[in-house]
Amino acid sequence: MSKSLLKSTLTVSVMTLLSRILGFSRDVVLAHVFGAMASMDAFIIAFKIPNFMRRITAEGAFSQAFVPVLAEYKANNTEAELHVFISRIGSCLALSLLVLILFTECFAPQLIRLFAPGFRIDAVRFSLAVQIVHYTLPYLLFISLVAYLAAILNAYGRFALAALNPIFLNLCLIAGALLVAPRLQQPVLALGFAVFVAGIIQLLVLIPAVNQLGLRPRSQPVWRDQGVRRVVALMLPALFGASVAQVNLLIDTLLASFLPIGSVSWLYYSDRLTWFPLSIFGVAIATVILPNLSQHKAAQDDAAFGNALDWGLRLVSLIALPAAAGLFTLAGPLLASLFQSGQFTNVDVVLASRSLKAFALGLPAMMLIKVFASAFYSNQDVKTPVKIGLLAMLMNTITSLILLLPLAHLGLAIATTLSAWLNALLLGFVLVRRRGIQFQQCNSFFITRVVLATCVMVVLIELISAPLSVWLAASMLERIGRLLLTIVVAKLCYVSAAALLGLRWQDFK
Repeated sequence: MSKSLLKSTLTVSVMTLLSRILGFSRDVVLAHVFGAMASMDAFIIAFKIPNFMRRITAEGAFSQAFVPVLAEYKANNTEAELHVFISRIGSCLALSLLVLILFTECFAPQLIRLFAPGFRIDAVRFSLAVQIVHYTLPYLLFISLVAYLAAILNAYGRFALAALNPIFLNLCLIAGALLVAPRLQQPVLALGFAVFVAGIIQLLVLIPAVNQLGLRPRSQPVWRDQGVRRVVALMLPALFGASVAQVNLLIDTLLASFLPIGSVSWLYYSDRLTWFPLSIFGVAIATVILPNLSQHKAAQDDAAFGNALDWGLRLVSLIALPAAAGLFTLAGPLLASLFQSGQFTNVDVVLASRSLKAFALGLPAMMLIKVFASAFYSNQDVKTPVKIGLLAMLMNTITSLILLLPLAHLGLAIATTLSAWLNALLLGFVLVRRRGIQFQQCNSFFITRVVLATCVMVVLIELISAPLSVWLAASMLERIGRLLLTIVVAKLCYVSAAALLGLRWQDFK
């Protein structure tokens, strides 16, 4: 079982890695063309709105409710009944989203005032954000249907294509910035149009793969279907749970809109670097483990359920701890090497590196949340993560307000990290106390060895890495070459230290 999980996780990770590498290329292009100017702030806000909604609906509440029910249908129903359920739930999802988008398109200015109230005193950023959001809102429909199709493919063990799917968004944004933007009077509008086109392409790519399974969705919006009702019943509390993390981000964005121009962009670029390991490994582990846990729960195999969750915990510790340490230690060099050019200045590197360090400290917690939450969702328990998430959101809001004035955008990043750790620790505590999950005793020894290996790696990075001023003064090729060499040496050091401390490949088989 663990071998199969590891293979699937590696597949998703590799596909996601390819997508994220192109995503970094995209961000390099955007930083070079738009920097941290008012137009980039406007695009980030306009793109956050459909992403905020999609993570609540499609990738949040819907996926958490749909995947366990889909696993039960797949295990206990005929192929024909499964096909009917898939068609009906997909039709209801599409119809609901279409109505939502038509409604929100009518209130674009109000949406910008809600997500970025500080833009009201900046006519340029406000006007641009309103124009761009008209292009980006339909992306919610396309990407939500992508999440729906991806869940079906994942249930059949086909993870690669769905994990690679974001590559088309990155390609469209790069093309928009380099080819279309120079031809427009207002260049940043090209990014909004690129998002719209990318959504259509991402959806069209997955349809043939689902058709090959013999599960081509048909138009059957039947709300009274038993399976649809079960998903909706699970979605209602899950909406609150999925909203918690997104409301945290919304609060950060809302408060950042009152800060000086560039603050939204600094948070964006540092958040993107944090999401690199989180999306490659954290999301990959959660993507693979949720249908696996759901299948074990449907089969009432508690031993296999516990082993799968235990495996996820060990893998998260092995990856998240060194990744967080690397991001923290190399925050400045990473930002300088990837983004410092064109409109992205030395000052932008310094200020963005502050929030990156704060986000890095919360990376292990963010990964743990995805694994622990999957255990609750597979049990069709969405209320517990909601309650814990609300508490974490309250802490994030209070801490953000306290730290905003003295620390500006850095305070928002610190608040996000603190709330993530509160969320993760409480989820783990409740799993042990209420759900009776027993993690293996060897885990504490395993994590201790990972921590020691990470410390050795950090010491080496500090010894071989030059001061930030040296990185800023170097050419782009010199920065990239030095960064790659540092990362390779640090990785070899971590792997070697882990091996000397007794960590073996067999720990994951």
